[in-house]
Amino acid sequence: MSIDLAVIGGSGLYQFPDLGNASRHAVDTPYGKASGDIVVGEFRGKRLAFLARHGEGHSLPPHRVNYRANVWALKSIGAGRVIGVNAVGGIRDDMGPRAVVVPDQLIDYTHGRLTSFCDVEGAEVRHIDFSDPYTPSLRKALVAAAAAAGIDVVDGGCYGATQGPRLETRAEIARMRRDGCDLVGMTGMPEAVLARELGLEYACLALVANWAAGVVDEDEISIEEIFAHLAAATAAVPAILAGLVDS
Repeated sequence: MSIDLAVIGGSGLYQFPDLGNASRHAVDTPYGKASGDIVVGEFRGKRLAFLARHGEGHSLPPHRVNYRANVWALKSIGAGRVIGVNAVGGIRDDMGPRAVVVPDQLIDYTHGRLTSFCDVEGAEVRHIDFSDPYTPSLRKALVAAAAAAGIDVVDGGCYGATQGPRLETRAEIARMRRDGCDLVGMTGMPEAVLARELGLEYACLALVANWAAGVVDEDEISIEEIFAHLAAATAAVPAILAGLVDS
């Protein structure tokens, strides 16, 4: 099967709209079950594969997603390019709620996750170059696709990946800001490095759902507001990806 583009949907993106002639594929992997079936269909004359990272009913918290199975499953059905759509919190001043960001760097603060395909007995130990965690050519194409669609995106920024599922403390966000993080999310790693290990092109489309803790003067982050902002930002995803597959 040949796939022109694979999309991993994050919080708020559990199905991909406008997929024609869609079929569902339950893929067996050596690493256990993926988050769900991979849905493959036609999108603007190309074949697109979609996988809901948290499951279609958002049943999987970030630290329990089987990232290895998800990435391996996409590779096994013929994907070569993968866009990870991630809900995030904004730290930098120009990355407020409803902003769309294509980051170029990341810092991993997660723990206890299976972060490599080397983590099985008998596997070859490979030390991959991860200087640029997102494929530069795919990242640039994603930015260009947004521009062609008339959608404002922030080009570049550092994604800080935290464990979740809880949100971060004000002190943790202050530390992340000092470390150079511009965004905070819970699912950016190990997805990106696993894609690199399998030789997949991978880029992140980050949708800002809220200001991170302590960035603005508010007593509490409202979950209702998070999902309202996320829904507004998610509405831009199909148009951006349409520009990407058309390029």
